[in-house]
Amino acid sequence: MSATYFISAAVLHRLNSVLAIFSCLATRSIMKKFLLLLLTIRSERFLKLLETVGKMNRAGVLFLAGTNLGTSFIFAGSILQDEPALFVEAGLSPLEVLQTAIVNPAKFFGREKELGTIEKGKLADLVLLDANLLTGISNTKTISAVVLNGRYLPKEKLQEFLRSIEQR
Repeated sequence: MSATYFISAAVLHRLNSVLAIFSCLATRSIMKKFLLLLLTIRSERFLKLLETVGKMNRAGVLFLAGTNLGTSFIFAGSILQDEPALFVEAGLSPLEVLQTAIVNPAKFFGREKELGTIEKGKLADLVLLDANLLTGISNTKTISAVVLNGRYLPKEKLQEFLRSIEQR
């Protein structure tokens, strides 16, 4: 039996964050040339990284979404809205991207009998979308509601929760 390897997407997201920061800083005239050069180098590395992730995916490597929490510029929840686009850019299909957050973690932890699919008797926290994720990866941002520990949380409740956090 062949081994299955799980790779973090942390590097993809971290490089994307760094690129965004450097592109903002590049407006200062003193550092503009240096930062643009650095941005070019980082962009080339980022493209190479995307290419490598695509090759790994085609070779059968399974990825886990959100494994980079706790690193700089990474925030719980938002990473799972930004990261899918990076995976698609690297060559994963929307279905494969969905599996990085649902099926692959269940396999990784050996809990396929409890998690990973929506079936009677399985544990499930759900994110309900207004649009089909398989037709467009950006549809991860069309959250209609969440079911968490058996509690239904509509969009309005989620927005209220986010506002309360922002005010802290």
